Amino acid sequence: MDHPRVNRREALRTLATAGLGAASAPLWIETLSALARQQAVHVHPAAPGSAPAAAWAPKVLTPHQNDTVVVLSELIIPETDTPGAKAALVNRLIDLVLESAAPADRAAFLKGLAWMDARSTALFGTDVRSATPAQQAELLTRLSSEDGRAQEEAIGAEFFDALKAMTIAGYYSTAIGLRQELGDDGQLVFAEFKGCEHLEHG
Repeated sequence: MDHPRVNRREALRTLATAGLGAASAPLWIETLSALARQQAVHVHPAAPGSAPAAAWAPKVLTPHQNDTVVVLSELIIPETDTPGAKAALVNRLIDLVLESAAPADRAAFLKGLAWMDARSTALFGTDVRSATPAQQAELLTRLSSEDGRAQEEAIGAEFFDALKAMTIAGYYSTAIGLRQELGDDGQLVFAEFKGCEHLEHG
């Protein structure tokens, strides 16, 4: 069974093919992913050295939703011998992306986030944030494995795909992702990301 976390090769492949689009992916996923790549390059705070947690508050996510995004993104890129998505402040990028996203795309993401809590409660009797690490990992594993995805609602699998793409974009735009994880010496540049080309999204 596939593990929900990403590896270095997978992350780089995702970045390398950014903007090419996936024929089977819903448009809202492609659009949010493109926004995440664009925002990551220009304004994502490259931890460490960004504003302390007490000085930052999400503009779109509620505190509970933000905590859930922190938990889920850290499961995708966890702390190992290098810091994970939580330390890279990926949740801040995601909130920023949602703030600038089209209302329908934002609503799709938030619907998926709510589904995660509902599914966790159905499976484990508690929401994602309060579930055990093993339960949290099991939920994401269900959505990342081919067999598991077939048994879950489409919105759950779609949300996982969107969150994964946004987490990768955010993490590998920071000093933590580029230098500590990839060992970049300053020569690896993700300065030109091709955004969504669908006319209805500008």
